[in-house]
Amino acid sequence: MKYIAIILLGLLSQQLNAKPSFEEYLVDLKRQAMEQGYSQDFVEQVFTGVSYRKKTVKADKNQPETKITLDTYLATRVPDWKVKQAIGLMTEHKALLDRVEQQFGVQKRFIVALWGNESNFGKIMGKHSVINSLVTLAYEGRREALFKKQLFAALKILQQKHVKLEDFVGSWAGAMGQSQFMPTSFLNYAVDFDKDGRKDIWHNKADVFASIANFLKSEGWSEELTWGRQVKVLEGFDFSLAGLKPSKKRPLSDWQQAGVRRYNGQDLPQVSVKASLIKPDGNNGRIYLVYENFHTLMKWNRSSYFGISVSYLSDRIKKGS
Repeated sequence: MKYIAIILLGLLSQQLNAKPSFEEYLVDLKRQAMEQGYSQDFVEQVFTGVSYRKKTVKADKNQPETKITLDTYLATRVPDWKVKQAIGLMTEHKALLDRVEQQFGVQKRFIVALWGNESNFGKIMGKHSVINSLVTLAYEGRREALFKKQLFAALKILQQKHVKLEDFVGSWAGAMGQSQFMPTSFLNYAVDFDKDGRKDIWHNKADVFASIANFLKSEGWSEELTWGRQVKVLEGFDFSLAGLKPSKKRPLSDWQQAGVRRYNGQDLPQVSVKASLIKPDGNNGRIYLVYENFHTLMKWNRSSYFGISVSYLSDRIKKGS
């Protein structure tokens, strides 16, 4: 009898610790949503048709791990055709972009560059149900807390009627609209620039541009600065000085003394600006001095490749080619 009891206790323990089915998990999410104050009718409507999407989990688990060079990355992210489109679109929307730039203090070329990098100027926003993606990724479990937080932020967006449920689409990971905001970023930074009562980053370019600018300004952007510059270093340069940690920031005069020069070999500008030195591809790859605005871009996306691609596109927009 003693051994039977032990076996039964073991089976009971396994049942208690077993992962719930997707349907059971969905029922619990609905319960949690209603506990947060959402009505049953609202919750049932939002979760209607939600199902476990294996392709979403596969996309999450199979993100690219192959290391590509920065040169390859820039060639794919900032091709000539994208530069041409960016220049044309900035001219087309100049009046609107000027208003956004004036209100938020963010140069319009950076707004357009982020717009182009995130969604190819609104052409590629993803067609996945945001709710379905977030529920699936929460259930998958590796980052459950993160995706549940995003899910409940998404419910708030729908409750506030910024977007219709049928238009509430994004990437497989839940990034939304032309700015590809996650739901929490939407709640923190999205702007109803045209005052129509909705923060529409899917269809309304005024809201898209203002939301991008508001993110940057809120995270420390300065209209007095650019992002940085590609540089060269003298032989024997101490690469231990490189890095994005706050302790690595130094005045340009210090970098000049340490052996950093403009890419054309000339001395660095004699201005009172602090910069960090980064070498995304190691000591033999491209080297940059980056200013505080680049650190702000890293809050948007923590990839230095991404930050450089946005910055490079913005420079080519400014150059006009």
